[in-house]
Amino acid sequence: MISKAKVKFIKSLQLKKYRKEEQSFIVEGSKGVEELLRSSFEVQWVAATASFLHRYEENLVKRRIEFVEANEKELSTMGTFLTNEGALAIATTKQNASSEIRTEFALVLDDIRDPGNLGTIIRTADWYGIKSIIASKETADFYNPKVINASMGSFCRVNVYYTDLVQYLTDVSLPIFGAFLNGSNVHATDFGKSGFIVVGNEAQGISPAIQSLVKIPITIAKRGGAESLNASIATAIILDNVFRLQE
Repeated sequence: MISKAKVKFIKSLQLKKYRKEEQSFIVEGSKGVEELLRSSFEVQWVAATASFLHRYEENLVKRRIEFVEANEKELSTMGTFLTNEGALAIATTKQNASSEIRTEFALVLDDIRDPGNLGTIIRTADWYGIKSIIASKETADFYNPKVINASMGSFCRVNVYYTDLVQYLTDVSLPIFGAFLNGSNVHATDFGKSGFIVVGNEAQGISPAIQSLVKIPITIAKRGGAESLNASIATAIILDNVFRLQE
């Protein structure tokens, strides 16, 4: 039996204010919770169907994670999914810590506001082996349920660090690439072996303060009449070209 207090607590974690206060977030669905259980995140509590618990109960007991059996209706009522066929978990957020970027590529997100876009970008970064994302303080919250859900478990493998981008990029020595409507064609750009790739806001692009720090403007060649590309789609195209030229 899941108490009303527990349901209220879970629902409160849909809001950034309470996620920050409680240093906790929710993960929904079998895929997300499975990835969570294999990650370095501290898992506090799991509610899951009998079939899910049959597969993971031994692991939960061994790690002393509190768990309870729940049906699909209860799981859906507690979370944000219209239908949740497997599980819901509460986990502890990690500290906002940077990763040292030396010999690899990292993404820099300048004011990506849409949680779905951020989640998809995290998933795309994971696909291409990007481990670090440097995000502006205005970028969507990493622990927003929509971000976690859209990442399809990739939130477990990609570190997102929120900071003042101007200050951060001023101090780096690696090349800084930036996505613009005008710049070097990504199909012909030599990205080298490491660097920072800046992607700007969905509507405004890269902010003027960050534009001045970009050393190599790049663009995805336009052939049709669309005004712009979705930020997550643009990120995928850029990353594909970054690594295609290294093969």
